[in-house]
Amino acid sequence: MNIEKLLLENQDKKYRDFQSALIPNIDGAAMIGVRTPVLRQLAKEISKSEEADGFLNSLPHGYFEENQLHAFIVSGIKDFDLCIKRVCDFLPYVDNWATCDQMSPKVFKKHKDELLGYIDLWLKSGETYTVRFGIKMLMDNFLGDGFKREYAESVCAVQSEEYYVNMMKAWYFATALAKNYDEVIGFIEDKKLDKWTHNKAIQKATESYRVTDEHKAYLKSLK
Repeated sequence: MNIEKLLLENQDKKYRDFQSALIPNIDGAAMIGVRTPVLRQLAKEISKSEEADGFLNSLPHGYFEENQLHAFIVSGIKDFDLCIKRVCDFLPYVDNWATCDQMSPKVFKKHKDELLGYIDLWLKSGETYTVRFGIKMLMDNFLGDGFKREYAESVCAVQSEEYYVNMMKAWYFATALAKNYDEVIGFIEDKKLDKWTHNKAIQKATESYRVTDEHKAYLKSLK
């Protein structure tokens, strides 16, 4: 299986140009232009093939789409220990928000206690997309019934000048306001976030259909 050949066979140049504008820190020459549903299908095929381990070991990849494939394949690993190893191996090579956000292993939901220790390390790493991934894992796995105040405090404690970190912090709190409003509204009332992230969290929450009109009106008053 020639993975690069498969990607080039599924190239959509118009989509490449569109996507390149959304991910400006990736060199256009490193983008082929393959739509996400196609990448997901290819990831399923590769994960079942003899080439899977070799592909996951061949870091760094040359193309953005190879990183996307990597994220999708890792997300489907069902063994927690193997999955977490593959995630930790890959995170240093994640260089954009799209690849970071596409990686969402399902097995993590069954191993939350073990996952928390890794999240703590990721949040303290100082690496933009590793930190972003750590916040996203708290958002994906520890809101709703799994929420604890200490998790929101750990997100607040992340100090960064990086746009993609602060945007994820805002996304986390906007989602938390939808799922755990009573527990997190105090973070907004007490302005525990920097001004930009505070206002962005409110903006995203007030755009959400999951937040009540009453809560939206109150949130707008806190800007």
